[in-house]
Amino acid sequence: MRLDHVRRLSGPNVYLSRPVAIARLDLQGLAGHETTDHPGFAARLVDALPGLAAHHCAAGRPGGLLDAMARGTYFGHVTEHVALELSGAIGREVFFGRTVRAGGPADYDVVLECPRDEPAGSTVVEQLVALALRTVQGALAGRVPDPSADLARIAAVHEGERLGVSTAALARAARRRGVPVRRVGGLNLLRLGYGRYRRMIWAAMTDATSAIGMEVAGDKRLAHRVLADAGLPVPEGRVAASPAEALEALRGIGGPVVVKPLAGHQGEGVHIGLTTAPEVVAAFASAAGAAGGGGAGGEGGGEVIVESYIPGKDYRVLVVGGRVSAAAELTAACVTGDGAATVAALVDRVNADPARGAGHDRPLTRLALGPAELAQLARQGHGPGTVPAAGERVWLRRNANLSTGGTSRDVTGEVHADVANLCVRAAAAVGMDVCGIDLRLPDIGSPPPAEPGAAGILEVNAAPGLRMHLAPHEGAARDVAGDVIDLMYPAGTLSRVPVVSVTGTNGKTTTVRMIARMLELDGRRTGMTSTEGVHIGGRLVHRSDASGPRSAEMVLGDRSVEAAVLETARGGIVRRGLGYERADVAVVTNITRDHLGVDDTEDLDDLTGIKALVAEEIRRGGHVVLNAADPPAAGLALRRAVRDRRPVLRYFAPSPGEPVLAEHLREGGVGYCVADGWLTEAHGDRRTRILPAADVAGSFGGHAGHVVANALAAAAAARALDVPVETVARALRTFDPHTHNPGRGCVYRVGGNPVLVDYAHNPAAVAAVGALVERRWGTGGVAAVTLPGDRPDELVGETARALARTFGRVVVYEDEDLRGRRSGEMTRLIAEGLREARPDVRHHPAGDLKGALTSALDMAGPGEPVLLLYEKLQPVAELLDTLGARPDGAAGGQSAEGQVTGSPT
Repeated sequence: MRLDHVRRLSGPNVYLSRPVAIARLDLQGLAGHETTDHPGFAARLVDALPGLAAHHCAAGRPGGLLDAMARGTYFGHVTEHVALELSGAIGREVFFGRTVRAGGPADYDVVLECPRDEPAGSTVVEQLVALALRTVQGALAGRVPDPSADLARIAAVHEGERLGVSTAALARAARRRGVPVRRVGGLNLLRLGYGRYRRMIWAAMTDATSAIGMEVAGDKRLAHRVLADAGLPVPEGRVAASPAEALEALRGIGGPVVVKPLAGHQGEGVHIGLTTAPEVVAAFASAAGAAGGGGAGGEGGGEVIVESYIPGKDYRVLVVGGRVSAAAELTAACVTGDGAATVAALVDRVNADPARGAGHDRPLTRLALGPAELAQLARQGHGPGTVPAAGERVWLRRNANLSTGGTSRDVTGEVHADVANLCVRAAAAVGMDVCGIDLRLPDIGSPPPAEPGAAGILEVNAAPGLRMHLAPHEGAARDVAGDVIDLMYPAGTLSRVPVVSVTGTNGKTTTVRMIARMLELDGRRTGMTSTEGVHIGGRLVHRSDASGPRSAEMVLGDRSVEAAVLETARGGIVRRGLGYERADVAVVTNITRDHLGVDDTEDLDDLTGIKALVAEEIRRGGHVVLNAADPPAAGLALRRAVRDRRPVLRYFAPSPGEPVLAEHLREGGVGYCVADGWLTEAHGDRRTRILPAADVAGSFGGHAGHVVANALAAAAAARALDVPVETVARALRTFDPHTHNPGRGCVYRVGGNPVLVDYAHNPAAVAAVGALVERRWGTGGVAAVTLPGDRPDELVGETARALARTFGRVVVYEDEDLRGRRSGEMTRLIAEGLREARPDVRHHPAGDLKGALTSALDMAGPGEPVLLLYEKLQPVAELLDTLGARPDGAAGGQSAEGQVTGSPT
């Protein structure tokens, strides 16, 4: 077997609402083989990975996989389960897997769930699948494979990539509250919410955290000064830039003292309870080495603080938004003797706890036996090889910090009101929205003693770690991450702007642009994605084919956006999933034959399943707009995943007599149609006129039925977002194609001939454009056409046949991007399709776009229309400009902004 490639779908997708990776396997010589063809294979595999015995598989119970292998199953399926088992073994807990046929007879796609916040560029899943293949192949070769060494290496990569404990808790808390979450790269930085409600948080530092507060908290000298000025108790301290100054501070303050870096963090370089000159000199060297840069004034490098030692217990109090969220009593790193084990063995025993990890990746940090720990052991008469007495507590550190192996006990319920007030005042003095207050007190349950030096605030921590409160070693866990999210999104505060997602085979771009126009006229700054680019507030900000997830994320990450309208194309769904979670409105314009043979999309049912995702991924109670006259689109309402969202269905159709729409209206539903020549909103038996169909700009006086259908779909979506009928009418009346819908149904005058520029590139679209030309001009005219080369031959031929039904003269050219075709191949296929439908057709090849349009104009008689189908709009615009083309008003509608008031009938 061979792993060909792995691709990741980071958003909701056709397999799962969570991220997945798809590994393409080539089974090679194992194609068609089953597990029963290889005696002893299953037993050896389970010996290597005993956890496989508990896999449910399709049976829905433990042992299902074993039964499947005993009956005989394919090796792609086995590899899927091995990859899931290996994933769980490294703490990467995912549960969904599926294996499906793909491509050739030996090709299979193994679909595996991925953790939500795993970096998009992570190679962990690829490494796991590769290891799964080696494990399966080892068992096939008659061995009991041992993947432990490779697994340890992959586990290290996974640990380094995963979110820290605090950030992961914040992500979970946000999702529980319905707030969208996106991790930024591989950082502990989260983007929360959509559009104008988008916020950022980095660990426990929010985007509202004061920069000045961060500077103050990071400079211990400055922080003590600010706290003291506020009348809060702090230890007496002095800054020392040399050993001599440190000794002078010892003499001035009197022992015992604490020596620590001026700008240190995570308990590094902190030395406690020092009384002698040699201790202070050694501590100075250690602390100065751990010292970072200074604060806002640039002070600090290599400087240390010498401060008075405050007896008592160590506490951390978390203040969020001006109130105490949690409190913990901290205990420094230590081990307890049993009279038999050495200190080193006791450390190993403690570190075996799966809750302990390196750095901040786990609730607790592993104990170390570094220089600081060895020095502390020596002060107690111990070393790594000594054996403490039973019950003897041996300290590895004096400073109580989780980052150096300490533990926490929740004391939130014990905090005295005076202590809580002291901590809240400290956070306010420094100016922090979220901060951790380190203090020493005799007891947090009693008022702080008034005597100088009996209690004090040691530090104010910006971006404090949350793990001591989320998973204390003793006591109740506290939902402090939820408190931080509630601070950012108080009860009743929105986290999302309205999102409209539009899919379908034809009409997506036009419909998206119409909806965005309606929302803009309603006073909402709108972000829009389409095949021509990303627009914010009506301005193009990024030119590209922006109908996929990256462009959606671009719009939803813009804090000026008040509503989002997203063109959601098949390619983006298949290759990366959706770029959003839970739209408010889903629009499906139609589903017809196109893109077949691409990305394993073989037939219309496959295409329907892909586009159905847009309707399935709406919020509960959201709106689904469906084309009642298009059976595949209308049928989406019957899909279980759509029904489970309990949507408000809004159908549209050209006629109120369309059976699906008529039945929907009889049941009291909402629909949109053309009645007595008017675009009409129907709710049960009530009718509200929007505007005459002939007045829809770009509809050629109502002759372009597909444009009218797009207008109905757009009206349905806008009305779902409470856009007034009057505004919908105004938007449609003023939707000038050249200004608001370039490249779709735009007419130019070149000499004496109208040139209709359109993007039609499949049978249904070509037929619709052909019908428009005949209705508007009474003749087929001449067509200059290109078609995309990544469609199967049969579909190219079908599109050409649809073209020939209207046009008897056709100039064929090939786009610069042949999409894998040989030069001349598409010209031949199109010509064959034209002749099949119309033997007398006159068709001519052209070398390029310019040659095609020039030839078509030469072939056309005076005033005859010329249809120009294109692949890229920019070259068309440049060519028309070169030919002196000017916009023609043939598309209809009025250019000046007018207003039509909806009227109930």
